[in-house]
Amino acid sequence: MSDKKKGVLTFVSGIIVSLCGLLFLVLGGWLAAEGGTPWYLLAGTGYLASGILILLRRSSGLWLYLLTFIASVIWAVSEVGLDGWQLMPRLFVLALLGVWLSLPWIVKPLFSTGREKRAATASGLVYIIVIAAIFYTGWRVTDARFVTHAPFPAPQTADSAATTGSNDWRYYGNNPAGQRYSPLAQITPANVSQLKPAWRYDTGDVMRKGEDKAGREYNFEVTPVKVGDNLYICTPHRQVIALDATTGKQLWKFDPHTDTSANEYLACRGVAYSSVASDPECPEKIISTTADARMVAINARTGKVCKNFGNAGYVSLTDRMGEVPAGFHFITSQPMVMDGRIVLGGWIYDNQSAGEPSGVVRAYDEQSGQLAWAWDMGKNPANAPLKAGETYTRGTPNGWGTYTADPKLGMIYIPLGNATPDYYGGQRRPFDEQYSSALVALDIHTGEEKWHFQTVHHDVWDFDLPIGPTLIDLPDTQGNLTPALVQTTKMGQLFLLDRRTGKPLAQVTEKAVPTSPSLPGEHLSATQPFSTGMPDLSPPALKETDAWGATPFDQLWCRVQFHRYRYQGKFTPPAKGTSIAYPAFDGVLDWYGASVDPAHKVLIANTSYIPFTMQMMTNQEAMDQGLIKPWRGWGSGQPYPKPKEFAVGPQYGTSWAAVVKPWLSALGAPCSTPPWGKVFAIDLTSRKIIWERPVGTTRDMNIFGTHTNAPLPTGIFMIGGNIITRSGLIFMGATADDYLRAFDEKSGHELWRTRLPAGGQATPMTYLGKDGRQYVVIAAGGHGGLGTRSGDALMAYALPADR
Repeated sequence: MSDKKKGVLTFVSGIIVSLCGLLFLVLGGWLAAEGGTPWYLLAGTGYLASGILILLRRSSGLWLYLLTFIASVIWAVSEVGLDGWQLMPRLFVLALLGVWLSLPWIVKPLFSTGREKRAATASGLVYIIVIAAIFYTGWRVTDARFVTHAPFPAPQTADSAATTGSNDWRYYGNNPAGQRYSPLAQITPANVSQLKPAWRYDTGDVMRKGEDKAGREYNFEVTPVKVGDNLYICTPHRQVIALDATTGKQLWKFDPHTDTSANEYLACRGVAYSSVASDPECPEKIISTTADARMVAINARTGKVCKNFGNAGYVSLTDRMGEVPAGFHFITSQPMVMDGRIVLGGWIYDNQSAGEPSGVVRAYDEQSGQLAWAWDMGKNPANAPLKAGETYTRGTPNGWGTYTADPKLGMIYIPLGNATPDYYGGQRRPFDEQYSSALVALDIHTGEEKWHFQTVHHDVWDFDLPIGPTLIDLPDTQGNLTPALVQTTKMGQLFLLDRRTGKPLAQVTEKAVPTSPSLPGEHLSATQPFSTGMPDLSPPALKETDAWGATPFDQLWCRVQFHRYRYQGKFTPPAKGTSIAYPAFDGVLDWYGASVDPAHKVLIANTSYIPFTMQMMTNQEAMDQGLIKPWRGWGSGQPYPKPKEFAVGPQYGTSWAAVVKPWLSALGAPCSTPPWGKVFAIDLTSRKIIWERPVGTTRDMNIFGTHTNAPLPTGIFMIGGNIITRSGLIFMGATADDYLRAFDEKSGHELWRTRLPAGGQATPMTYLGKDGRQYVVIAAGGHGGLGTRSGDALMAYALPADR
């Protein structure tokens, strides 16, 4: 390389180092002014001076850079210890720049003697050692976070809610109890490493143009149901497909051909199976829903619509609902079919307005499709039939997640959201306050309420219950079995209740929470229920040192934001301006819930940790910024004006709009430190954590708009659930790195993983095929909110046939 080129490279290097120092000074000064650490002012001074000296071709510039970097290492270690993943944003880029500055073509123009040049080049070893130490301590800290707390319990008394020896998987959770437990044991910890692809089915239903824009999501999240020799699935555009469970061959496909253009969220997590032997036309039905809010019954054998069901096979779910704009009401979760009833709620396009369509829960006759009862909390009694011309109460909390049920008790368990709008509750009615974010037990036959239990008072954080509880029988102090349930929450709390009465079986304590500042007209609850008798899976409160980023500069910007934004812990009150919500509406545990091993009384939960920002502004400010448009309200005849982005909640009917987004750095990296995803095993008898571990890598992390990254084992964000088998295996996709994994239930060790063609943001299932092999099946379709690859593949794995 010519001396001229070397001089140019040295000059450019000086510019880069100077800019780094200048950024540290500007952002570091801002941080110090906000009350944060002054360190970046000192470091910025050192790097800026170093860059200027390099520009002046002074050899002292390289030595000053080295000294400033060594001081940065000492500071970083003093702040976060030997945690490689936290050291990475603080030091990695600076270390790489140091390696560059040590290369001969940078060193040669600055030094006159060979000895000095060799010394300067050798200084590069310092940077290389730091880079190696970052990765080494990163892997070490991942291992250190794999913690065993307690021994794995021995098998206990049989569970009345457990799956028996069936090869079917008839519900999202295999059984009505929602346990997601399989009695199969052909695939074991000893042979799971031999799993191979058995078949792949591509639905052909792929994301269309614009369905991933402005916050819209297209997600293939289905968990198949298996009955006899057939699998039944639904796709995001609401096609229903039957497959041969052993070969993956398509048997039939039903397409309702509905217009989905108004739907902001395209997902279908499953269908329901119904068997009524006395039905001459459709003794076996698949019950599904359409994107335009209709329920449809399909002949499970032929794929044809059951004309004797409802109105020529369909039931309108907007009947007696009043004004329902397109896309405002649809169902993502499968209905619950039990004891002659089909029960379902629905997803409401929430946080748009006060007085949105009702959250009424309805039950229909399994054979005819006629309405059997409706539970409307705004009526008295709640299951009273509507009068002529009457509509269901608008704006009530809705039960959009999967329901669970106890056939012996005749109860169905409804997880409720919060009343609309989500982030302002000044106008809520007494029944909204009573039932928001509550679990409700209803009589499956009549819709009569048996009990309810509230997990959040006056919920203005969108901490709604996203899935019904998992049912399990647990021994009491005398060794007798108590019918119990475990309710997971977005906050990461686990509520253990008697499923007959709703009374806590583990201590629940009312604790004081912040109530100020708040929005005018708001009345926050001074206390909230904390499940103190169960392990808490919620994250610890954030600190400035928890700020993360892809580089030291966006990490520094996150630190500035931490001080600028309002943050008082997990119940930080929404108030004018921007606050940090952690956990947030995506939750620690979302729509997938947790699985339960009924033999060992063990719960397995996979969790995610990502803070969000909540910006509250007046409606007028939102309109001035072009985020929302004026609207005269319900009954005005004016079409509903959708907001600019899905993240924008207009909250029409109040004075406040909300913008809620993930808290990300300027480069799109998380502003919170890893681990971002973990799996826990919890002994439900002792109520203690058995083990916990980070799961997932950054391989497909979408920081720079790609799906290629270094596979750092930080633990990664998850959407999707896990299942347990009697042989002691946990199967889980969910992670943002596009893998399906198998873990040892007793120890938490990863035993097998395989690459999926797209994100596995669905809950897997397992069954025995006609050929006698056990299959594990998962939908690999990705998730728009997680940024994983989109796809349409259903993947099946089994042990080799000739083993």
